[in-house]
Amino acid sequence: MSSQSAPTVIAIGGHSLLDPDLPPTVANQFEVTREAMRPIADLLERGVHLVLTHGNGPQVGFMQLRSEMASQALPEVPLDSLVADSQGAMGYMIERALRAELWQRGIDTPVVTIVTEIEVDPEDPAFQNPNKPIGRFYERAEAERLSQERGWHLMTDPKRGVRRAVASPEPLQIVQLSTIRKLSELGITVICCGGGGIPVSRSEDGRIIGQEAVIDKDRASMLLAVGLGSSRLVITTSVDHVYADFYTDHPQPLSNLTRDEVQTLHSDGQFAAGSMGPKMEAAMAFLDAVDGETIICLPGELVEAVDGTAGTRIRRGGSPTALPNNELEEMQL
Repeated sequence: MSSQSAPTVIAIGGHSLLDPDLPPTVANQFEVTREAMRPIADLLERGVHLVLTHGNGPQVGFMQLRSEMASQALPEVPLDSLVADSQGAMGYMIERALRAELWQRGIDTPVVTIVTEIEVDPEDPAFQNPNKPIGRFYERAEAERLSQERGWHLMTDPKRGVRRAVASPEPLQIVQLSTIRKLSELGITVICCGGGGIPVSRSEDGRIIGQEAVIDKDRASMLLAVGLGSSRLVITTSVDHVYADFYTDHPQPLSNLTRDEVQTLHSDGQFAAGSMGPKMEAAMAFLDAVDGETIICLPGELVEAVDGTAGTRIRRGGSPTALPNNELEEMQL
């Protein structure tokens, strides 16, 4: 296989691989994943070189619950190992579904999953202020018991109950970056950095130590895209555009934004911390490092978003070539 140019990095949301109307069985997840891989296969069929990342929020929550329910018979699994487990299981699911879709089209593109560690600073302030909810909801009394027994931090949702909260430190370095790069340069479609990667740090003698934390997958995907020299980062999510005034009666879809416009909207509180906020922070960080573009779109509109006719495109400056076709035509009249 010949050497490839830098890939497009596509960050797939973990919820994209679940159907809320179906029980979250493994069989159902495989079927939903097969659907989600069709636009990915469309891009590969066009010759677009890809590296894939994915979220794992719902799936790692299932794994934690299984571990907790089995705790009377077996030792519980620490969070870094649960992230590793989800990377392997979901990577297997994604690559199997993608290979099947490519095979049906007569395309023989190799696909491989890399279980990925990402270094974080053990002194990151996030460890002193855990704010990432994981796992199931508990009644107050049970949550407080678990907090005392296990040293958990807790977060309260007024409508649904109490959940465990863990740290979400900044990703600093991808341990397997050189391996991912070499595979990508060979034309292999790599699945990596699942769930934001396994959070690790290094001891004084250089040994890797797992951390009880989770890394935001969009920030990890941004770090990966920069490390691979990519000019395009695509983040799929549950809304068709980035919106201004999203939580009002008159939300405004935004097809094209500059990095500075995103900063202004973010500073004005337009992007919620638990949803679009981290995606916009990842987009800005990517454009600070690379003169490229970030695309936000629905999973099913991936091809159209890359073509510029769906989703939101964010660039450093306002180039007319970034506009969707209909808006571009209006400018030229």
